[in-house]
Amino acid sequence: MLEKVADTIDGINEWIGNSVAWLSLMMALVMFLTVILRYVFDMGWIWLQESVNFMHGALFMLAAGFTLKHEQHVRIDVLYESMSPKKKALVNLFGTFFLLFPTCFAVFYFAFPYVQDSWQVLEGSREAGGLPGVYLLKTIILIFPVLLGLQGVAKSLRAILVLRNADGSQPTTSD
Repeated sequence: MLEKVADTIDGINEWIGNSVAWLSLMMALVMFLTVILRYVFDMGWIWLQESVNFMHGALFMLAAGFTLKHEQHVRIDVLYESMSPKKKALVNLFGTFFLLFPTCFAVFYFAFPYVQDSWQVLEGSREAGGLPGVYLLKTIILIFPVLLGLQGVAKSLRAILVLRNADGSQPTTSD
């Protein structure tokens, strides 16, 4: 049961991560287009420039759970690398419950009024000709800690499974 829940969460973040990864290509193409339009044709639009910021924010916030799933977040593995699977599981549980979950809660808690205010006025760009849906981008600030927190649940469940096994190994792997 624990493994099935963890696999479901992994699947959600895997799908989202693979989907939003395309934003990096789109960002590069739009930025290239913006530079060509500006310096070759002396043309430019604020909304086109702002779209790069929107894609950048969406990419990093929505892919955070995916990045955690693949253990690609920055960390110093001086001690962790040489630990046994059970010790790694304990470190992961500690880190998730005492660092990740409180951080996700704080981000959600403090961002909620900010996002709510943005929705109440259907906030748009402050720039003339900018993108109208700033409130949608700000909503991603709330999705970010949810996806990251869910991946923390999956990591915790997998750590519990490791601690339950006598030899300290994980029953199965799912990448």
